[in-house]
Amino acid sequence: MKERGIFNKYNAFWLATILVIFGLLFGLIAAGVINQVYLTVLMGIGINIILAVSLNLIIGLTGQFSLGHAGFMCIGAYAAGVVMKNVSSSVGGVLLGMLIGILISVVVGLLVAGPTLRLRGDYLAIATLGFGEIIRIVILNMNITNGAAGMVLQKVVDWPLIYIMVVLTLVVILNFGRSAPGRACLAIREDEVAAEAMGINTTKYKIMAFVLGAVFASVAGSLYAGCYYVIKPDMFTFNKSIEILVLVVFGGMGSITGSVIAAIVIGFINIFLQSFSDIRMIVYGLALVCIMIFRPGGLLGTKEFSYSALYKKLTSKGASK
Repeated sequence: MKERGIFNKYNAFWLATILVIFGLLFGLIAAGVINQVYLTVLMGIGINIILAVSLNLIIGLTGQFSLGHAGFMCIGAYAAGVVMKNVSSSVGGVLLGMLIGILISVVVGLLVAGPTLRLRGDYLAIATLGFGEIIRIVILNMNITNGAAGMVLQKVVDWPLIYIMVVLTLVVILNFGRSAPGRACLAIREDEVAAEAMGINTTKYKIMAFVLGAVFASVAGSLYAGCYYVIKPDMFTFNKSIEILVLVVFGGMGSITGSVIAAIVIGFINIFLQSFSDIRMIVYGLALVCIMIFRPGGLLGTKEFSYSALYKKLTSKGASK
Protein backbone atom coordinates (compact mmCIF):
# COMPACT_ATOMS: atom_id res chain seq x y z
CA MET A 1 0.00 0.00 0.00
CA LYS A 2 1.31 3.45 -0.92
CA GLU A 3 2.36 5.63 2.00
CA ARG A 4 0.39 8.89 2.17
CA GLY A 5 0.67 12.11 4.13
CA ILE A 6 3.58 13.75 5.86
CA PHE A 7 3.94 11.19 8.63
CA ASN A 8 5.15 8.03 6.93
CA LYS A 9 8.15 5.77 7.34
CA TYR A 10 10.11 7.30 4.46
CA ASN A 11 9.87 10.81 5.91
CA ALA A 12 10.82 9.32 9.28
CA PHE A 13 13.95 7.86 7.66
CA TRP A 14 14.80 11.27 6.18
CA LEU A 15 14.28 13.00 9.53
CA ALA A 16 16.51 10.42 11.22
CA THR A 17 19.18 10.94 8.54
CA ILE A 18 19.09 14.73 9.02
CA LEU A 19 19.44 14.38 12.80
CA VAL A 20 22.22 11.78 12.52
CA ILE A 21 24.26 13.96 10.16
CA PHE A 22 23.75 16.97 12.45
CA GLY A 23 24.79 14.93 15.50
CA LEU A 24 27.84 13.54 13.69
CA LEU A 25 29.01 17.00 12.63
CA PHE A 26 28.37 18.38 16.12
CA GLY A 27 30.42 15.56 17.65
CA LEU A 28 33.33 15.99 15.23
CA ILE A 29 33.43 19.75 15.83
CA ALA A 30 33.20 19.34 19.62
CA ALA A 31 36.02 16.76 19.53
CA GLY A 32 38.23 19.11 17.51
CA VAL A 33 38.42 16.77 14.51
CA ILE A 34 36.86 19.51 12.39
CA ASN A 35 38.96 22.59 13.22
CA GLN A 36 38.17 26.21 12.36
CA VAL A 37 39.64 25.94 8.86
CA TYR A 38 37.60 22.86 7.97
CA LEU A 39 34.55 24.40 9.62
CA THR A 40 34.84 27.39 7.27
CA VAL A 41 35.04 24.99 4.33
CA LEU A 42 32.00 23.10 5.68
CA MET A 43 29.97 26.31 5.82
CA GLY A 44 31.09 27.18 2.30
CA ILE A 45 29.88 23.76 1.13
CA GLY A 46 26.49 24.41 2.73
CA ILE A 47 26.14 27.76 0.93
CA ASN A 48 27.19 26.15 -2.36
CA ILE A 49 24.57 23.42 -1.91
CA ILE A 50 21.86 26.10 -1.63
CA LEU A 51 23.21 27.88 -4.72
CA ALA A 52 23.54 24.71 -6.80
CA VAL A 53 20.14 23.33 -5.85
CA SER A 54 18.40 26.66 -6.55
CA LEU A 55 20.07 27.00 -9.97
CA ASN A 56 19.26 23.36 -10.75
CA LEU A 57 15.61 24.24 -10.18
CA ILE A 58 15.86 26.72 -13.07
CA ILE A 59 18.17 24.79 -15.40
CA GLY A 60 17.55 21.14 -14.54
CA LEU A 61 13.86 21.17 -13.64
CA THR A 62 12.59 23.78 -16.08
CA GLY A 63 15.26 23.68 -18.78
CA GLN A 64 15.96 27.45 -18.74
CA PHE A 65 19.66 28.31 -19.08
CA SER A 66 20.33 31.15 -16.62
CA LEU A 67 23.66 32.88 -16.00
CA GLY A 68 22.42 35.58 -13.63
CA HIS A 69 22.41 33.64 -10.37
CA ALA A 70 25.32 35.60 -8.89
CA GLY A 71 23.26 38.78 -9.20
CA PHE A 72 20.59 37.45 -6.84
CA MET A 73 23.26 36.17 -4.47
CA CYS A 74 24.66 39.72 -4.50
CA ILE A 75 21.23 41.11 -3.56
CA GLY A 76 20.99 38.80 -0.54
CA ALA A 77 24.57 39.48 0.59
CA TYR A 78 24.20 43.26 0.48
CA ALA A 79 20.71 43.24 2.01
CA ALA A 80 22.13 41.35 5.00
CA GLY A 81 25.28 43.47 5.02
CA VAL A 82 23.40 46.80 5.09
CA VAL A 83 21.10 45.60 7.88
CA MET A 84 24.06 44.31 9.91
CA LYS A 85 25.85 47.64 9.51
CA ASN A 86 22.89 49.84 10.39
CA VAL A 87 20.57 47.79 12.58
CA SER A 88 22.10 44.77 14.27
CA SER A 89 25.30 42.78 13.80
CA SER A 90 23.76 39.56 15.05
CA VAL A 91 21.96 36.50 13.77
CA GLY A 92 18.73 38.49 14.04
CA GLY A 93 20.22 41.14 11.77
CA VAL A 94 21.19 38.51 9.21
CA LEU A 95 17.70 37.00 9.28
CA LEU A 96 16.10 40.43 8.88
CA GLY A 97 18.46 41.20 6.00
CA MET A 98 17.65 37.79 4.52
CA LEU A 99 13.94 38.59 4.58
CA ILE A 100 14.56 41.97 2.91
CA GLY A 101 16.80 40.29 0.33
CA ILE A 102 14.07 37.73 -0.41
CA LEU A 103 11.50 40.49 -1.00
CA ILE A 104 13.87 42.42 -3.28
CA SER A 105 14.78 39.22 -5.15
CA VAL A 106 11.11 38.41 -5.75
CA VAL A 107 10.53 41.87 -7.25
CA VAL A 108 13.72 41.84 -9.31
CA GLY A 109 13.13 38.22 -10.33
CA LEU A 110 9.70 39.10 -11.67
CA LEU A 111 11.14 42.09 -13.56
CA VAL A 112 13.92 39.94 -15.05
CA ALA A 113 11.83 36.85 -15.76
CA GLY A 114 9.00 38.63 -17.56
CA PRO A 115 10.94 39.71 -20.67
CA THR A 116 13.81 37.18 -20.62
CA LEU A 117 12.00 33.86 -20.15
CA ARG A 118 10.22 34.32 -23.45
CA LEU A 119 13.66 33.71 -24.98
CA ARG A 120 15.32 30.32 -25.35
CA GLY A 121 18.78 28.80 -25.47
CA ASP A 122 21.78 31.08 -25.93
CA TYR A 123 19.59 34.20 -26.11
CA LEU A 124 18.19 33.46 -22.65
CA ALA A 125 21.70 32.83 -21.23
CA ILE A 126 22.99 36.15 -22.60
CA ALA A 127 19.94 38.06 -21.34
CA THR A 128 20.16 36.66 -17.80
CA LEU A 129 23.92 37.28 -17.77
CA GLY A 130 23.25 40.91 -18.69
CA PHE A 131 20.65 41.34 -15.96
CA GLY A 132 23.00 39.75 -13.41
CA GLU A 133 25.68 42.30 -14.32
CA ILE A 134 23.13 45.14 -14.15
CA ILE A 135 22.24 44.11 -10.60
CA ARG A 136 25.92 44.10 -9.61
CA ILE A 137 26.64 47.46 -11.23
CA VAL A 138 23.62 49.08 -9.56
CA ILE A 139 24.81 47.83 -6.15
CA LEU A 140 28.35 48.97 -7.00
CA ASN A 141 27.15 52.56 -7.52
CA MET A 142 24.97 52.84 -4.41
CA ASN A 143 26.27 54.91 -1.50
CA ILE A 144 24.62 52.67 1.09
CA THR A 145 26.69 49.69 -0.08
CA ASN A 146 30.03 51.56 0.12
CA GLY A 147 30.67 51.11 -3.61
CA ALA A 148 33.71 49.22 -4.85
CA ALA A 149 35.33 49.23 -1.41
CA GLY A 150 32.73 46.76 -0.20
CA MET A 151 31.63 46.20 3.37
CA VAL A 152 33.54 44.83 6.36
CA LEU A 153 31.20 42.75 8.53
CA GLN A 154 31.23 40.69 11.69
CA LYS A 155 30.95 36.92 11.51
CA VAL A 156 27.65 36.09 13.16
CA VAL A 157 26.46 32.99 11.27
CA ASP A 158 27.63 29.56 12.40
CA TRP A 159 27.17 26.13 10.84
CA PRO A 160 23.89 25.12 12.58
CA LEU A 161 22.00 27.98 10.88
CA ILE A 162 23.51 27.07 7.52
CA TYR A 163 22.62 23.42 8.08
CA ILE A 164 19.01 24.36 8.86
CA MET A 165 18.80 26.55 5.74
CA VAL A 166 20.27 23.76 3.58
CA VAL A 167 17.63 21.33 4.86
CA LEU A 168 14.88 23.90 4.36
CA THR A 169 16.05 24.60 0.80
CA LEU A 170 16.12 20.92 -0.09
CA VAL A 171 12.68 20.30 1.41
CA VAL A 172 11.09 23.22 -0.44
CA ILE A 173 12.69 22.53 -3.82
CA LEU A 174 12.18 18.76 -3.72
CA ASN A 175 8.53 19.21 -2.81
CA PHE A 176 8.12 21.84 -5.51
CA GLY A 177 9.48 19.35 -8.03
CA ARG A 178 6.87 16.79 -6.97
CA SER A 179 3.98 19.27 -6.96
CA ALA A 180 1.65 20.12 -9.86
CA PRO A 181 3.69 23.24 -10.80
CA GLY A 182 6.85 21.14 -10.62
CA ARG A 183 5.42 18.53 -12.98
CA ALA A 184 4.41 21.37 -15.32
CA CYS A 185 8.03 22.60 -15.23
CA LEU A 186 9.23 19.08 -16.09
CA ALA A 187 6.86 19.01 -19.05
CA ILE A 188 8.28 22.36 -20.21
CA ARG A 189 11.81 20.98 -19.94
CA GLU A 190 10.99 17.93 -22.02
CA ASP A 191 9.09 19.75 -24.77
CA GLU A 192 7.88 23.32 -24.36
CA VAL A 193 5.80 23.29 -27.55
CA ALA A 194 4.01 20.09 -26.52
CA ALA A 195 3.45 21.51 -23.02
CA GLU A 196 1.82 24.60 -24.51
CA ALA A 197 -0.32 22.40 -26.73
CA MET A 198 -1.55 20.57 -23.63
CA GLY A 199 -2.73 23.86 -22.13
CA ILE A 200 0.18 24.52 -19.73
CA ASN A 201 0.90 28.21 -19.21
CA THR A 202 4.63 27.86 -19.86
CA THR A 203 5.52 31.49 -19.11
CA LYS A 204 3.77 31.33 -15.73
CA TYR A 205 5.59 28.22 -14.56
CA LYS A 206 8.97 29.33 -15.90
CA ILE A 207 8.62 32.60 -13.99
CA MET A 208 7.56 30.68 -10.87
CA ALA A 209 10.66 28.44 -10.98
CA PHE A 210 12.96 31.37 -11.81
CA VAL A 211 11.72 33.49 -8.91
CA LEU A 212 11.93 30.57 -6.45
CA GLY A 213 15.51 29.90 -7.57
CA ALA A 214 16.34 33.61 -7.20
CA VAL A 215 14.92 33.62 -3.65
CA PHE A 216 17.20 30.82 -2.49
CA ALA A 217 20.20 32.38 -4.25
CA SER A 218 19.46 35.49 -2.17
CA VAL A 219 19.27 33.34 0.98
CA ALA A 220 22.70 31.90 0.17
CA GLY A 221 24.04 35.44 -0.31
CA SER A 222 22.73 36.53 3.11
CA LEU A 223 24.39 33.53 4.77
CA TYR A 224 27.60 34.34 2.88
CA ALA A 225 27.55 37.89 4.26
CA GLY A 226 27.10 36.56 7.80
CA CYS A 227 29.90 33.99 7.45
CA TYR A 228 32.71 35.98 5.91
CA TYR A 229 34.15 39.29 6.96
CA VAL A 230 34.14 41.15 3.64
CA ILE A 231 31.71 41.41 0.72
CA LYS A 232 32.55 43.27 -2.49
CA PRO A 233 30.70 43.62 -5.80
CA ASP A 234 33.55 41.89 -7.66
CA MET A 235 32.80 38.71 -5.69
CA PHE A 236 29.53 38.34 -7.61
CA THR A 237 30.66 38.61 -11.22
CA PHE A 238 30.12 36.34 -14.22
CA ASN A 239 32.77 33.99 -12.81
CA LYS A 240 30.64 33.32 -9.73
CA SER A 241 27.68 32.37 -11.92
CA ILE A 242 29.96 29.99 -13.82
CA GLU A 243 31.15 28.41 -10.56
CA ILE A 244 27.54 27.71 -9.59
CA LEU A 245 26.80 26.37 -13.07
CA VAL A 246 29.78 24.01 -12.77
CA LEU A 247 28.20 22.49 -9.65
CA VAL A 248 24.93 21.89 -11.50
CA VAL A 249 26.55 20.37 -14.59
CA PHE A 250 29.00 18.32 -12.52
CA GLY A 251 26.23 16.75 -10.42
CA GLY A 252 23.72 16.38 -13.23
CA MET A 253 21.16 18.82 -14.56
CA GLY A 254 17.87 17.73 -13.05
CA SER A 255 19.32 15.88 -10.07
CA ILE A 256 19.10 17.64 -6.70
CA THR A 257 21.08 14.78 -5.14
CA GLY A 258 23.76 15.30 -7.78
CA SER A 259 24.01 19.02 -6.93
CA VAL A 260 24.53 18.18 -3.25
CA ILE A 261 27.25 15.63 -4.08
CA ALA A 262 28.93 18.02 -6.53
CA ALA A 263 29.04 20.82 -3.93
CA ILE A 264 30.63 18.46 -1.40
CA VAL A 265 33.17 17.04 -3.87
CA ILE A 266 34.22 20.43 -5.22
CA GLY A 267 34.38 21.76 -1.65
CA PHE A 268 36.98 19.11 -0.84
CA ILE A 269 38.81 19.87 -4.10
CA ASN A 270 39.01 23.52 -3.01
CA ILE A 271 40.74 22.43 0.20
CA PHE A 272 43.57 20.96 -1.87
CA LEU A 273 43.66 23.99 -4.19
CA GLN A 274 43.93 26.64 -1.47
CA SER A 275 47.57 27.25 -2.36
CA PHE A 276 46.80 27.30 -6.10
CA SER A 277 43.84 29.68 -6.34
CA ASP A 278 45.04 30.96 -9.73
CA ILE A 279 44.44 27.58 -11.36
CA ARG A 280 41.11 26.81 -9.69
CA MET A 281 39.06 27.82 -12.73
CA ILE A 282 41.38 25.75 -14.93
CA VAL A 283 40.71 22.73 -12.73
CA TYR A 284 36.98 23.44 -12.93
CA GLY A 285 37.26 23.62 -16.73
CA LEU A 286 39.13 20.31 -16.90
CA ALA A 287 36.55 18.73 -14.57
CA LEU A 288 33.77 19.88 -16.87
CA VAL A 289 35.56 18.54 -19.95
CA CYS A 290 36.04 15.16 -18.26
CA ILE A 291 32.40 15.05 -17.16
CA MET A 292 31.21 15.92 -20.68
CA ILE A 293 33.39 13.16 -22.15
CA PHE A 294 32.78 10.34 -19.68
CA ARG A 295 29.44 11.33 -18.07
CA PRO A 296 27.62 13.73 -20.42
CA GLY A 297 24.61 13.84 -18.11
CA GLY A 298 26.67 14.59 -14.99
CA LEU A 299 27.45 12.33 -12.07
CA LEU A 300 23.83 11.29 -11.51
CA GLY A 301 22.07 12.62 -14.61
CA THR A 302 18.46 13.11 -13.52
CA LYS A 303 18.48 10.38 -10.85
CA GLU A 304 17.53 11.11 -7.25
CA PHE A 305 18.21 9.19 -4.07
CA SER A 306 15.08 8.27 -2.14
CA TYR A 307 14.36 5.82 0.64
CA SER A 308 11.20 4.65 -1.10
CA ALA A 309 13.14 3.69 -4.25
CA LEU A 310 15.83 1.98 -2.14
CA TYR A 311 13.16 0.07 -0.20
CA LYS A 312 11.45 -1.10 -3.37
CA LYS A 313 14.77 -2.18 -4.86
CA LEU A 314 15.72 -4.19 -1.77
CA THR A 315 12.30 -5.83 -1.44
CA SER A 316 12.26 -6.73 -5.14
CA LYS A 317 15.67 -8.38 -4.79
CA GLY A 318 14.45 -10.29 -1.74
CA ALA A 319 11.35 -11.45 -3.58
CA SER A 320 13.38 -12.61 -6.59
CA LYS A 321 15.53 -14.79 -4.32
